[in-house]
Amino acid sequence: MKLKIILVLSFIVFTIFNISAQNNSATISGQVKDKTSKIILPYVNVALKSAKDQKFLFGTVTSEDGRFKLVAVPSGNYILEITTIGYKINTQKVFVGTLSDFLDLNTIEIEEDINALEEVIVTSKSPEMSAKMDKKVFSVADNITQSGGSVLQSMQNLPGVTLNDGKVQLRSNDKVMVLIDGKQTALTGFGNQSGLDNIPASAIEKIEIINNPSSKFDANGNAGIINIIYKKNKQEGFNGKVGISSGYGALWERKANLPTIRPQYQVTPKINPSLSLNYRKNKINAYVQADYLYTETLNKNEFVTRTYDDGTIINQQTVRNRNTHFTTLKSGIDWNYNENNTFAFSGLFGSEKIIDNGDEPFFNQDYSQRLRLWQFLEDELKTTVMASASYEHKFKEAGHKLNAGINYTYHREDEKYFFTNILPTFTGQDSFKLLSDEKVIDINLDYIQPLKYGRFETGFKFRNREIPTNMQFFPGQNSPIDANAGGWANYKEIIPALYSNYIFETNKIEAEIGLRLEYVKLQYDVNPNHPTYKSDGYSYTEPFPSVRFGYKINEKDKLTAFYNRRVDRPSEVDIRIFPKYDDAEIIKVGNPALRPQFTSAFEVGYKKTLTKGYFTAVVYYRIINGTIARIATTVPRSTLIYNVFQNADESTSTGVEAVFSKEVTSWYSFNVNGNLYQNTIDAFTVTNLYPVPSTYYGERQQMVSGNLKWNNTLQLSKTLKGQVSAIYLAPDIIPQGKVGSRFSVDLGLKKTVQKGKGEVFLNATDIFNTLVLQKKIKSEGFSYISKDYYETQVIRFGYSFKF
Repeated sequence: MKLKIILVLSFIVFTIFNISAQNNSATISGQVKDKTSKIILPYVNVALKSAKDQKFLFGTVTSEDGRFKLVAVPSGNYILEITTIGYKINTQKVFVGTLSDFLDLNTIEIEEDINALEEVIVTSKSPEMSAKMDKKVFSVADNITQSGGSVLQSMQNLPGVTLNDGKVQLRSNDKVMVLIDGKQTALTGFGNQSGLDNIPASAIEKIEIINNPSSKFDANGNAGIINIIYKKNKQEGFNGKVGISSGYGALWERKANLPTIRPQYQVTPKINPSLSLNYRKNKINAYVQADYLYTETLNKNEFVTRTYDDGTIINQQTVRNRNTHFTTLKSGIDWNYNENNTFAFSGLFGSEKIIDNGDEPFFNQDYSQRLRLWQFLEDELKTTVMASASYEHKFKEAGHKLNAGINYTYHREDEKYFFTNILPTFTGQDSFKLLSDEKVIDINLDYIQPLKYGRFETGFKFRNREIPTNMQFFPGQNSPIDANAGGWANYKEIIPALYSNYIFETNKIEAEIGLRLEYVKLQYDVNPNHPTYKSDGYSYTEPFPSVRFGYKINEKDKLTAFYNRRVDRPSEVDIRIFPKYDDAEIIKVGNPALRPQFTSAFEVGYKKTLTKGYFTAVVYYRIINGTIARIATTVPRSTLIYNVFQNADESTSTGVEAVFSKEVTSWYSFNVNGNLYQNTIDAFTVTNLYPVPSTYYGERQQMVSGNLKWNNTLQLSKTLKGQVSAIYLAPDIIPQGKVGSRFSVDLGLKKTVQKGKGEVFLNATDIFNTLVLQKKIKSEGFSYISKDYYETQVIRFGYSFKF
């Protein structure tokens, strides 16, 4: 019954945000020969005409080897006409679709007699949502309400995207693989996502969302892929862009502190200068992108009430005042050695300096007695260096190419924690130091062969990754820290993979079938003195198929279907053996015995192209085996709670997502996006080993949830544009509990100045200060309720200039 309700409601729920849409274009190529002698024919006239009215659109002549190329041909139906003296006119119907950037018509033979060849036409329409069947593309510059913020903040208004506890979710799932320029890097994580809140949106050109990745992509990330594209200008000569933005957050106190602790941050400043330079001449294109982001943030202001079965009640607050300095520098050079061979070299440097000052008081039930005050200072420096080299060989046929590349990433995590543990009878001083060095080598080889009705692609990927980690505890008087849980650990991972994809497209059919074969060997070595955990690891050889199908009913209506199988490999942080004390009594710990979760995903969709708009609706179903989740348990005679990653049993998600976009007038357009789904977590039993074995039995959970987004764009004048965005997130389940509903409204203005070269903006996020993260957790022997009033309301303003 609930599924029927979901299916019915799907068509009345709609979407937010302007999607960057553009007509797809392709290069058409082929070779002309004499039909009888098979001799190559140079200098033959090749013309492309409209199939509708025979109007001439594109033209060229064949080269000395009989080859021709027509570039930047938009999607549509055409007639290809080949003429030369002494030969009869040859015409073929040609269809340029949306799935391939290159069409190879192979050999076209013309004959000397007067008989004309029968026409052959291929048709297509260019979709508004995206030029591709598999992804949606969003321009960061179009998101006025989030200008001047981070990449993470710029994503929260995108259709199908939600933010939960600092993580991006696609269709309510945070197992998202994040790429930068198509590559995994330590900046955003090789396993689960990380660091998105510290990458300035000013450095980013666009964001691609791929809900159903093909076999070409790494199989990791069952929710899908987010690809962040850095800015890279290719205009001739010297050009660039400079900008600066600033702002203030936490404009007033949302919830007052508990007694006797240091003040929480208010009126927090932010500043983000950026510079983009590009030089292109002859065979060389060189570029530099530099960004600096300084923010003060009320990163956490969480109030928790813990209730134990013996009647004990503890009230606590966690205040985390954060200062962040984040610097990124990306530079590279593209060298077009000749028409067939191109080399590219690039480097990226990132430095993230974080200083956290935190207070965590613990009170009894009626707040009459402070039981404990835990104060901490975190000094963390993350350094990332990435170097890439790639080579592309173009064969004579357009779009027929071979790509090879190597990417090296080094990431250092250097953390120092200092704790002051204040109790009624004494004060203790504790600390620890964590040092982690991540070294990753990625090698890829990709081959693409365009066909008359699509393309074939295949390739090989290889990754070698190693992360040695060392943590040293320095306990003080009567220290509550488990100093024996320190020491060293070493994460080693090898992943070779092969893939092949075949893409086929006609005027009615879009299809893709692919297979990825992946081998993974992971070894996690633990120092032999650890009191709980031992060395562990896993390996597998698994196939990951993907299938896509599209049927064009007519020029305005289209049906799609998808299937893929993916995996979520635990990240190094998920299995890291060291307890994390940023919460003194709800302690997070990894699990070396954690195993990957495997997901099968199905989707059926419909798209309707409207006059100055579109409507899309999809129904999707995901089934996950070995669901990865944090499970909270306690140990006898203690109120400490340990959150440990575990593999629960099976979970499923069934939902519908719909988007309605419409330009109502020349000055007003809107997007409405809705996602309605039912999440189910089956019953499971796990045992947390740290610090002592504790078994938890989880009952079956099920809930219907969803989200609704509404984005309005107002063209107030030729140079002034405004946006109003609203988001509602319904309550949802998580293992052992649920999260509460959330709601926010954002505003933005952008004005073009200096004859289009300059731009100023002003925006405000969460203007009503309503975005509060709420959780309810129920475990054996205890439960707790938390509300986090972290900083969500921010006013920003900025200016940029192109030259």
